[in-house]
Amino acid sequence: MIEWQWLAFEDIPRQDWYEVLLQRQQVFILEQTCLYPDIDGCDPQCRHLMAWREIDGKRTLVAYLRCVPPGVKYDEMSLGRVLTTQAARGSGIGRELLAKAIPLAEALHPGHGFRIGAQAHLEKFYGGYGFRKVTEPYDEDGILHIDMVR
Repeated sequence: MIEWQWLAFEDIPRQDWYEVLLQRQQVFILEQTCLYPDIDGCDPQCRHLMAWREIDGKRTLVAYLRCVPPGVKYDEMSLGRVLTTQAARGSGIGRELLAKAIPLAEALHPGHGFRIGAQAHLEKFYGGYGFRKVTEPYDEDGILHIDMVR
């Protein structure tokens, strides 16, 4: 069973936020061997969607993303730092995460579209949620990305 949280930054318990940062570091910096400034100043302005599951008797973060408001990163709102933890990969939780996040974000910022900077190899994944590629691939921190809109 998954426990979902959709919280403003100031409402996230410290221990939960620590786990989010730990998993962002694990996935984006260590697993992808990519040195980049994860702490970018946007988090306090974002809503955060977290999926928790009990694994071996411990409440564990299994998926996460943040919704960046329009005007902070792009003119449109954005979904970013989208991750599925290693323990949950292949379970479909990433698809569930996007399916939950899109209507929550649209309700939070009605009338605004989305723009994301997606890793290029995930074009088909995001395409399944109505995102379409609007740029050629570009290098961001050593990983090919594309901009996509919805």
